[in-house]
Amino acid sequence: MTSFQIALMIAAVALGTMLTRFLPFFVFSGKKPVPKYVEYLGKALTGAALGLLVVYGFKNVNVLAGTHGLPELISLVIIVLLHVWKRNMLLSIAAGTGLYMLLVNFVFV
Repeated sequence: MTSFQIALMIAAVALGTMLTRFLPFFVFSGKKPVPKYVEYLGKALTGAALGLLVVYGFKNVNVLAGTHGLPELISLVIIVLLHVWKRNMLLSIAAGTGLYMLLVNFVFV
């Protein structure tokens, strides 16, 4: 790719990112109430996205081979316990990810 093509690609990605970030503020400016279906999607899609991430994270776990899914199971239990205890999604996901990385790199080698 030429330098011009790279700059054009970066500009297109930046514009697309800014458009997706700022467009909802223009469409739902606060002068009119937010439609009920948008409120529903805001509530329903959060859980759906997390469910999708869980399914994606466990799709290749083979309980009959290797570590038998123990690092994944241990990390999942820690994530659930931390989330029930602290109600902080960032903390529970970060701690579970860190624990999983430690387990697969140092314990279940």
